[in-house]
Amino acid sequence: MLSLLLLLLLHMDAKPFAPEEAREIVESLQQPAVFLNMTHDWTGLQWTVEHLATVLGEKMLRFRIGEQTKKNTPQFETQCSYVEATMWDFLCWTKGQRGASPNPFCDYPVSEFWAYADYKYIAVLFQDKASMFKNITWSDFGYPGRNGRESTLWVGTDGANTPCHQDSYGCNLVLQVQGRKKWHLFPPGDTACLYPTRIPYEESSVFSQVNVVWPDLQRFPAFSAAKRHVVTLHPGQVLFVPRHWWHYVESVDPLTVSVNSWIEMEADDEARVGEALTKTIVCALKTTASHDNKDEWLNPTEVEVSSHEENLQYLSLAVQMCSKKRREQHCSHPPSHNYINPPSWKRDARGHPKQSTSTTVEQEGYTSAIPFGPNLVPVALDPDYQTTSCSFFSELSAGVMKGMEAPSQQRAGETDTGRDGNAESPGHKALSNNDLLEALLHPKVIALVTKLLLDRQKD
Repeated sequence: MLSLLLLLLLHMDAKPFAPEEAREIVESLQQPAVFLNMTHDWTGLQWTVEHLATVLGEKMLRFRIGEQTKKNTPQFETQCSYVEATMWDFLCWTKGQRGASPNPFCDYPVSEFWAYADYKYIAVLFQDKASMFKNITWSDFGYPGRNGRESTLWVGTDGANTPCHQDSYGCNLVLQVQGRKKWHLFPPGDTACLYPTRIPYEESSVFSQVNVVWPDLQRFPAFSAAKRHVVTLHPGQVLFVPRHWWHYVESVDPLTVSVNSWIEMEADDEARVGEALTKTIVCALKTTASHDNKDEWLNPTEVEVSSHEENLQYLSLAVQMCSKKRREQHCSHPPSHNYINPPSWKRDARGHPKQSTSTTVEQEGYTSAIPFGPNLVPVALDPDYQTTSCSFFSELSAGVMKGMEAPSQQRAGETDTGRDGNAESPGHKALSNNDLLEALLHPKVIALVTKLLLDRQKD
């Protein structure tokens, strides 16, 4: 009887995927999915707002404040307000309590505003409480030694959101701790439908000009073709976001806490060259005195603007490092994540390799066998999505925007006058720095110049 009880307890503690199996899934899966029953023994699930307030005490955090509004434009971080407050201040504000002293949130009624403590690096937040790093054990997903130190904390209220964007580096694992968050995800192939921009500039983030929840389809018609995948993440669940998938994230409960970790990938070496190139171009054009350089172009997450010489030096270093790794890989031909024994979902009862009988799913142009089931759930396509060609809408959008460029308020016989006082040709609009940036920083242009820079190293 005792042995049976022990067996039951061991079975309850067992994870549906061994670490090497989870890593194999993460590194082969090309669509978002939710891992279930992988974190029941993580003490990080105790990181509620109340618990964090107790642990952090009087430590000050920066909170981003946004309006509870339904505008059809994104609420970028450059358009938000910011307050410095403790987690206790934040908690009292959400409960409508005044506290002993004036609350830093007192000018923002909780019914009209949301607050978000985002991008909080746990290594810095708990630098004097290193034992808390062990509460998050990404090693269960096949990344030995990876824990809270390599993670980021997000604490928000209902409505708090991250504008739709694409991360330049790696893939993403996200643990939901408290409350629920709704994720809207779009595949990399839909980039043209999402109207990418690098203004506001944030290193490693490409923003969409579309408010994907309340889109302006007259301005962004190609967005109608975007293939939206939607999931609401619950406490204890872990969402896998593949490389370069676009995502908009919004809190849907009064209090939410989540922890994420970006997993590095080999392709990041080349991406760093592209990001260094992007920063060099952005800073060179936006720090030049100009009538159209008075906008809020730098995201608050960027501490300072580095000089052109510093940016060029970093770009050179990124090119050298990427080229060096390519040469080393070419010489050594290392195996790519090969295991002596295939994971259990690729083995038969005797441990021998087998033909996979797991669900076969289409993943952006090819198929792959992935063990979807009760413990690994794919993020479903929005049922309201209607199949339409994104390229068709992109061409339509280009035609619409081209037609809109002609001046509509110009009187007969008048000519346009440029900002320098010189007459412009009829039907032509003066280019701004942002127009130039939009063309120079197009993903295809950055990819081409990156390739050219790396090819130079072969000479």
